[in-house]
Amino acid sequence: MWIDTHCHLDAAEFDVDRDAVRQAARQVGVVRCVIPAVQRAHWADVAHLAERHGDAYALGIHPLYVPHAQESDLLALDQAMHERAGDPRLVAVGEIGLDFFVPALCAPEMRKRQWFFYTAQLKLAQKHGLPVILHVRRSADLLLKGLRQCPVVSGIAHAFNGSTQQARAFVDMGFALGFGGTLTYERSLQLRRLACELPLSALVLETDAPDIPPQWLYQTAEQRALGAEQGRNSPAELPRMAQVLADLRGLRWPELAAATTANACRVLPSLAQMPL
Repeated sequence: MWIDTHCHLDAAEFDVDRDAVRQAARQVGVVRCVIPAVQRAHWADVAHLAERHGDAYALGIHPLYVPHAQESDLLALDQAMHERAGDPRLVAVGEIGLDFFVPALCAPEMRKRQWFFYTAQLKLAQKHGLPVILHVRRSADLLLKGLRQCPVVSGIAHAFNGSTQQARAFVDMGFALGFGGTLTYERSLQLRRLACELPLSALVLETDAPDIPPQWLYQTAEQRALGAEQGRNSPAELPRMAQVLADLRGLRWPELAAATTANACRVLPSLAQMPL
C-alpha cells in the first residue's frame, strides 16, 4: 500500500472527475492521500474531502497566498485547530513555508511578510502539538532557522530539492523529505543522488497533484505551443513514481511501500490512528 503525503485533491483541475481520480488511485494501492490546504477559504473543503474519501488533511496558509492573507486568518486557524482537536484526519499544519523562487514574493517587504506568516504558523503547530508540511523553494536555510527558533514535533519538507547538508538538517529535526515527480526526470541528477544517499527512514512519497507532473506526463513548451495539453498529475501516478525510487535504490516494491508508509505515519502520527 502507498500513502500520497501531498495531494491537492481540492484543486480546480479535479472538479470534473474528482471522485473518479481518487478511485483510480485506490485501485492501484494508494490507500491514503494527505490533502493540504493553501488558504483559509479552502479549509472546509479539504476537511470534507478527507472525510468523504477516507483521507487526511492539513490546514494552513501557503506562502503563495500570503500576499492576500490577513492576520485574522491566523486567529481563525487557531480556532479551527481547537474545534478539530482530536480529529485523526487532521494530521498537520500545512501547507506553510517560504518561497523565494517567485519574483513577486522576493521583494524585501514580501519576504518579511512570508516570514511573519511562517513563524506564526509554526507557533500554532507548536501550541497544538501538530507536525507541519513545509513548502520549500529556495528557502531551506531560512525554514530551518525558523524551526530552530520554534521547534515542532515533526513534519515533511515537501518537494525537497536542496543540498545534502540541508536534507540532513531537516532529518535531524525529525522531518521526512517528500519525493515525487521531479525524481522521475533523468536530468535530476542531484536529487536522485540525494534520494539514494539518505537513509530510507528519511523518505516519503508524494505527487503534489495536479502539479509537478512526472516525466511521462510532461509536455515541453514547444509541444504545448503545438496544441498538446500539459499532463495533469494525479495520485494514481504514485506507484510508478515509487518504482523509479525503488530502481534507484535497488529495493523491492513491498520493502519500499512498507518503509515509506511507516515513515509517513511516524512524521504525521495521526495517520497511524486511521483505519486502512
